[in-house]
Amino acid sequence: MTTSPTTPRLLKGGLILLDPETSAVQRVITLQYNPDTLSRTLQVQGVGETQDRSQAMRLKGPPVETIKLDAEIDASDQLEFPDENPDAVEMGIFPQLAAIETIIYPSSDHLLENRRLANSGTLEIIPMQAPLCLFVWSKNRTVPVRITDFSVTEEAFDTSLNPIRAKVSLGMRVLSVDDLGFDSKGGSMYIAYHQLKERLAARSKGGSP
Repeated sequence: MTTSPTTPRLLKGGLILLDPETSAVQRVITLQYNPDTLSRTLQVQGVGETQDRSQAMRLKGPPVETIKLDAEIDASDQLEFPDENPDAVEMGIFPQLAAIETIIYPSSDHLLENRRLANSGTLEIIPMQAPLCLFVWSKNRTVPVRITDFSVTEEAFDTSLNPIRAKVSLGMRVLSVDDLGFDSKGGSMYIAYHQLKERLAARSKGGSP
């Protein structure tokens, strides 16, 4: 079916994994369907309870922002054209689920290397560094995040018990300069996100006192 030239182009949200040292793109994970809802919570970082009234309006830093969404993954359309989608026929949506799940896994190479170091008598093993994860939701919301919650509900299976439809629930915490510092790639991206909020707020028409 021919798409009308006036049809707006649909942008897909997703996750981008960057090398924390070089900022090279390691993987792009596009959500198959944009979720209908996205919930955000901002926890104010005040100075805490104090009897000193001069501190009542002071902020220690940017709020702790958390994002939650439910994403659907469905291979039904691909299975209608098996010759064009052999992976879907063979494995269902296992590859798509694995692409998201492995974000919160250390690599097997690192696990094996740490085992080798431990067996050789190394007393201190540095925790493994994960890629820098960016949550992309329009040009106005591209932020570094850490996945804090992940759950999958697999809802349908093929004859080989490969999942062919699932709902993925993601909980993410936005990483600010308090987490990443000002000089890191993630820190600079957070500052850009913060500054964009200020520019958007300036465009909001306020009322009169």
